[in-house]
Amino acid sequence: MIPALLLVLSVAAYRIASGLLIHSGSTWLSNFTPLAAIALCSAAYFPKKYKFSVPLVTLFISDAVINFRYGATLLDPQIVVRYAALALVGCIGVLLQNRASLKTLLPASIVGSALFYAITNAFSWLADPGYAKNFSGLVQSLTVGLAQYSATPSWMFFRNSLVSDLLFTLFFVVCMNVGQSRERSGARASRFRP
Repeated sequence: MIPALLLVLSVAAYRIASGLLIHSGSTWLSNFTPLAAIALCSAAYFPKKYKFSVPLVTLFISDAVINFRYGATLLDPQIVVRYAALALVGCIGVLLQNRASLKTLLPASIVGSALFYAITNAFSWLADPGYAKNFSGLVQSLTVGLAQYSATPSWMFFRNSLVSDLLFTLFFVVCMNVGQSRERSGARASRFRP
């Protein structure tokens, strides 16, 4: 579990660094952070007390740093919806915990990315007065977003999130498998020692 925890912490550090670099012209980094994959994999593999606490605390710490830098509040409805969407993705991980593998978690990662994206962008459409409250406004929120917020269209946020979630899920499962195989080989070696 230690390699996986280190991976989660490195993702938090990466999210903070990329969040601070976005406004320096690095728009290709926009949303290249595997938040949904952290929620999914933590819920699938970690012990009960860490399943939801690790991803949500990781997100909170990175949000606190990024929001402090840009003078944004942490008590924003959009942030609450983001946490709720991640908890929902975590529930998918809990459903898969007894059969967690690349075969189950990679497709679940795609579903988690799409679910997180759809929920957070639909909420933006509902809450932001810049979007028309009709089907075309919803499509705008899911594809190009609002020009005043970013030069990066929202579909690119989804693409980056999807790619980062898939990569993180792959790395996470590999870390867990390596850790579990080391534990098993260490247990076997200790049984054969006199």
